Amino acid sequence: MLKHLPNALTLLNLFCGAIAVIFAVQNQFAATALFVFLGIFFDFFDGFAARLLKVQSELGLQLDSLADMVTSGLVPGIVMIKLLALTTITNTHANDDAWNTMLDFQHLEYSLLPLLGLLITLASAYRLAKFNIDDEQQSFFKGLPTPANTLMIVSLPVILEFQKSELISQVILNPWFLIALTLLSCYLLNSNIKLFALKFKTWGFKPNSMRYTFILLSLLLLITLQFVAIPLVILLYILLSLVDSYVLRS
Repeated sequence: MLKHLPNALTLLNLFCGAIAVIFAVQNQFAATALFVFLGIFFDFFDGFAARLLKVQSELGLQLDSLADMVTSGLVPGIVMIKLLALTTITNTHANDDAWNTMLDFQHLEYSLLPLLGLLITLASAYRLAKFNIDDEQQSFFKGLPTPANTLMIVSLPVILEFQKSELISQVILNPWFLIALTLLSCYLLNSNIKLFALKFKTWGFKPNSMRYTFILLSLLLLITLQFVAIPLVILLYILLSLVDSYVLRS
């Protein structure tokens, strides 16, 4: 029975991703973020369980990517569609400030701009397909992993809902910012930037110094800035990986 545990965890990831899609379509972004987080949690531990039980398989690899395509591919695309739709309706109907109304799919008729959000879904699919045939990415990632990218995108409406301020709203609800973030997201997902994986072969500090530094700084950011810290943590991850790959190792 234990040999089926990793695939069961992967299916839980898919289950959470499917629920997150439903909540995202209904504009319930706190619930969306919760189920995305749960899905990513199961995604992390399915690989851990497979390695621990020594039951890694080609089926598990393919199933993992299919689950990630929903949780970390479709969900962020829908969230970006909603955010871009919000900027479109805000500009078109300045007096209508109802959150749910402005994020309803019926308002997509005003502009095709929100559909740019689906570029994230397409870029995620391409990255996942490349990952499956790349034998190099064992101890590191080439490009931003889809779960990290998803956390960055899904955090935006959560920040708007729970830590809303005039400055934050002006930044996040700026259509040019969202377009730039969408394009940057697509690039990072499929770039050749080497990013360290949070896999500990030993618990010693020296071989894991960058990982421990990242975890410590991330916790400090989350404690002090709460949801606003999430995009900053992803940025920190990229910066520390660049330092690790191109400065320390050289």
